[in-house]
Amino acid sequence: MSIIPAQVGAPIDEIDTPALIVDLDPFEHNLRSMAAFARHAGVRLRPHAKTHKCPTIALRQIAAGAVGQCCQKVGEAEALVRGGVRDVLVSNEVVGMPKLRRLAALAAQASIGVCFDAAEQVEAASRAATELGVTLGGLVEIEVGMQRCGVAPGAPASELALRIAAAPGLAFRGIQAYHGSAQHLHGVEARARAIAGAAEAVRETLAAIARAGLPCEIVAGAGTGTFRIEGESGLWNELQAGSYVFMDTEYARIGGSTGDRYTEFQHSLFVLATVMSVPARERAIVDAGLKSYSTEKGLPWIHGRVDVEVTGASDEHGNLRVAPRAAPLHLGEKVLLIPGHCDPTVNLHDWFVAVRNGRVEALWPITARGASS
Repeated sequence: MSIIPAQVGAPIDEIDTPALIVDLDPFEHNLRSMAAFARHAGVRLRPHAKTHKCPTIALRQIAAGAVGQCCQKVGEAEALVRGGVRDVLVSNEVVGMPKLRRLAALAAQASIGVCFDAAEQVEAASRAATELGVTLGGLVEIEVGMQRCGVAPGAPASELALRIAAAPGLAFRGIQAYHGSAQHLHGVEARARAIAGAAEAVRETLAAIARAGLPCEIVAGAGTGTFRIEGESGLWNELQAGSYVFMDTEYARIGGSTGDRYTEFQHSLFVLATVMSVPARERAIVDAGLKSYSTEKGLPWIHGRVDVEVTGASDEHGNLRVAPRAAPLHLGEKVLLIPGHCDPTVNLHDWFVAVRNGRVEALWPITARGASS
């Protein structure tokens, strides 16, 4: 059961809590900033929909200049296509004929791509595509230092590219070279060193694919922590940053792409909570806990109150500590929490409540919530 948390036009104090808030002014600033960088760098922007899971936001990103969306799961791709997105890359491997048939079915309505790191995956995707009479775009995912998915760079990657190019129902499009571990390294220098290693893997692979006589249209990767490095490298031509639209405390901690502070993007995603108990002047309890925000990257911060700290969270409660001599919190008062990790926090909610200047401007359904297959 999905309960609508607010009415359009209502003041923020009338939003039922806990609720997931998007502050439209910083959100739109973030959209414009990343789109402007991509234009200036001469690269394509394909934002990652695993962050927002919302076709409404995807279409806003596309209107700002993005070429489409990428996502991690077939269910996310289905939600995006149903919502009007016509160019989707599943930047992940898809295994199992039921999933591959679902993915191939989407190619009758949109341009659909998928990643491979094994010959068996290529053969299965080819069967699914030919069964439905469609063509799927194929990218070879290479290992660039993340130690997750990906075939070895160079000759092994070019051999897989040749398999894709020769497979019925598939079209070789390029390579996926995403270094997720690099996104959250502290300091731009550490991230630059990690991406330098990834760049060597990309160069080796591009050279091998060229020797095999294949064109390589797409070199995809990058995230919010490293987008500027890949975008200015002359190697990557398609950026897959996602968290930039919202930001979270994890990205605030690691520093921006040009220095110690993140200045390109602003916090636009919050969990609105209500103070439900004030057992003591220095302690308060809010009605948002583990069912409202992710904590694997740390507890949320209180927006606009450096003198109030979240000290703990249980299923339905968040514990707050008020500094001595700070203004007290009152029963019924609303507070905005900045989540530690935006992606899994979004996955806990059914709606974005979009606000501007303290009033509800729109409600956006999170239609890909829970799309884990």
